[in-house]
Amino acid sequence: MRYYKKKEEIDKRKADIQPIGDSIKSLMQAYRLQGKLNEVQIVESWEKIMGKPIAMKTQQLFFKDQKLFVRLTSAPLKHELNMSKSKVIELLNREVGGEAVKDVVFL
Repeated sequence: MRYYKKKEEIDKRKADIQPIGDSIKSLMQAYRLQGKLNEVQIVESWEKIMGKPIAMKTQQLFFKDQKLFVRLTSAPLKHELNMSKSKVIELLNREVGGEAVKDVVFL
């Protein structure tokens, strides 16, 4: 039994050194957490993305199968946002830097 590492093994490990940010991104992809993290980020930054007036009329936000469901208190606002659904999806995806939202459903 050998309880110490050879010099070659130690040098091999040093070659794999990478920044901590890259390591965290790799782990997030390996455990498939990036999608959930993006969803949480969108929900948390809804007011920043859409603005205070829309955020005040929003009751609930939740995701299911890459669809964002938004419950609103104003019927005219719901109609207006339905008309510009593609722009809303673009804004949300731009916030997270990927394709986290495939569709938005206004309730």
